[in-house]
Amino acid sequence: MLESIFYSSSATISMQNCLISVGVAVVLGIIISIVHKLTTKTTSNFLLTLTIIPVLVEVVIMLVNGNLGTSLAIAGAFSLIRFRSMPGNSKEIITVFWAMATGLACGMGYVVFAVIMTIVVGILVILMSYVLDKVEDKSVRKLKIVIPENLDYNEIFNDIFSKYTNKVELQKVKTTNLGSTFELTYSVSSKAEINEKAFLDEIRVRNANMLVMLEREELSEVEL
Repeated sequence: MLESIFYSSSATISMQNCLISVGVAVVLGIIISIVHKLTTKTTSNFLLTLTIIPVLVEVVIMLVNGNLGTSLAIAGAFSLIRFRSMPGNSKEIITVFWAMATGLACGMGYVVFAVIMTIVVGILVILMSYVLDKVEDKSVRKLKIVIPENLDYNEIFNDIFSKYTNKVELQKVKTTNLGSTFELTYSVSSKAEINEKAFLDEIRVRNANMLVMLEREELSEVEL
């Protein structure tokens, strides 16, 4: 049931088996992109990439046809492409590897295994995304504040934080504009149903109306 449809006593690959492999890779690529769309905020370009990756990997593996030296050369080419691209978050990297593994299985002729793997991983991703979404603390935000260098950032916002938040943690401090300003990065857990505009306005009064940014935790930095 899980044997390859390609490698038999003949070294050639029939057109029928080739079309089956390509067709399965296309369908599984579409399924992977749909699962990623359902579980992650993403772009149409990345969804297109996830759809095409299994087909491209499948074609490359079919052309390599088990040659170890050529396989290493192709792996090196893939590494160059990876380093030329911008890093994504951890979920995007996992999905790319999922798409590549699917294309690899199809390229070697293990289409049944590729289908089973895609279904199992897809169900796992959907279930875990649902569970993690339920337990995630959505009140946790990333707060960035820019202040002039003459302000003491240790206590200047304490009363505002106690009014609008349950928990505050200063995660990073760095100088900007040749040392004339400080950029403060906090992880804040806001109280229920706060007025975010009033929260930001009170901070702006303290930091001389300089930059204040409040964003979701997972959107603030690249996840690796």
